[in-house]
Amino acid sequence: MRTSSLAFTLAMSLAAAAIAAPVKVDPAANSLARDVFKQLIEINTTDTPAGNVTTAAEAMAKRLRDGGFAASDMQLLGPNDHKHNLVVRLRGTGAHKPVLMIGHLDVVDARAEDWSTDPFKFVEKDGYFYGRGAEDMKDGDAIMVTTLLRLKKEGFRPDRDLILALTADEEGGTSNGVDWLLKNHRNLIEAEFVLNHDGDSIVTEHGKPVFYELDASEKVYGDFLLTATNRGGHSSLPRPDNAIYELVNGLTRLSKYEFPFELNSVTRAYYEQLSKTVGGARATDMQAMLKAPPDLAAVARLSRDPTDNSLMHTTCVATRLSGGHGNNALPQRAQAVVNCRILPGHSPEEVRQTLGHVVADPKMTLQYIADDGKTISDIAPDKRGYPPPPLREDVMRPLRTLVAALWPNTPIVPAMSTGASDGVYTSGAGMPTYQVTGIAIERGDERSHGRDERIGVESFDRGTEFYYRFIKALTTQ
Repeated sequence: MRTSSLAFTLAMSLAAAAIAAPVKVDPAANSLARDVFKQLIEINTTDTPAGNVTTAAEAMAKRLRDGGFAASDMQLLGPNDHKHNLVVRLRGTGAHKPVLMIGHLDVVDARAEDWSTDPFKFVEKDGYFYGRGAEDMKDGDAIMVTTLLRLKKEGFRPDRDLILALTADEEGGTSNGVDWLLKNHRNLIEAEFVLNHDGDSIVTEHGKPVFYELDASEKVYGDFLLTATNRGGHSSLPRPDNAIYELVNGLTRLSKYEFPFELNSVTRAYYEQLSKTVGGARATDMQAMLKAPPDLAAVARLSRDPTDNSLMHTTCVATRLSGGHGNNALPQRAQAVVNCRILPGHSPEEVRQTLGHVVADPKMTLQYIADDGKTISDIAPDKRGYPPPPLREDVMRPLRTLVAALWPNTPIVPAMSTGASDGVYTSGAGMPTYQVTGIAIERGDERSHGRDERIGVESFDRGTEFYYRFIKALTTQ
């Protein structure tokens, strides 16, 4: 997951009422899930020389074989020795088409000197599990593996095949596993719809669940390279047109630009529901924004919140800078990576052209960086984000039942992820994709990709029980 999921403050009265219900859990299942979680955290799966996704995939394959899965129902395959993906199938009755569960095994790199714990050691302290991937998303991988092992041990036969794909390179690597499987072995993961465990669903405030976020849409990820060049020269003869100054001026213009306001069916439904729940000026602004035509003053006020802003606009921001070749020389080249999160319905090429008009400097070039992080081209893809899928009743029915049981009085809010995930590939392949998890995160404590990444012990245990119950209910309707 490249960015955190969206979260909003609801009325405190609702938060006070929505208290997590006591949950009877299977101690053996919790112990198993924690053991799998620990094993995954302590396998380095970064896209670095020290990392290896295949090691993690093989470890999970061994667990599943030991748990009774036949070798014929498991496949370990990928484009190279370090990027093997694991695909495992729990055979069902065939009454319905399969459902695919996806999760990436890779994680972003972490420097030990930046953490208070070793990022590649599973540490439990102060009610949390710490480690790189604790939230994004080895917790989900462990939960899905544990769920299949529990179902297999019980002899449970679902009304459809359950397929689990644990894959490589969601986090910016060069060989995305979901994309590779779709292009090379689609028959292994063909499904009626997809459940993506990449994220958290329960937003809490002061430990109280506020709402369940069901992501049914997501923005499109796009990186662009902005380059300024100059003839350079001796630093004792400074000039105002050196490459770094030109680049900074272009980025300053970009920082002041706002992409047009836009809502889609999911974000409109999101605000329609929230406007009935939140109070005060915020609710008034939401209602004014939802009018036709929208009240742009209300849009501007809501856009001051970074999350609201990213829901209503395509966003672009400089994330990396480089320039110069010597302390005593004027820079001949300066570059910035501009990362964009593009609303569904718009393409990277459309955004690239917009950025070119905003920067408005013929001396600078603006190029597209492909998903592999290496290939650079003058033209970006013209492929647009996918429209949100319909909210299937066979998914929503068990979800409503279990959310009500585990988190009473907590509303389910369809939402759009402001980040990007492997769901973009399955959606593009025509398979409706939904983010469904039982993981709760405190508002403001989202640490994916960051220092001291962690997940609450109670959140993980409850999420383990939720997912097992959800998959079982989903496949016995």
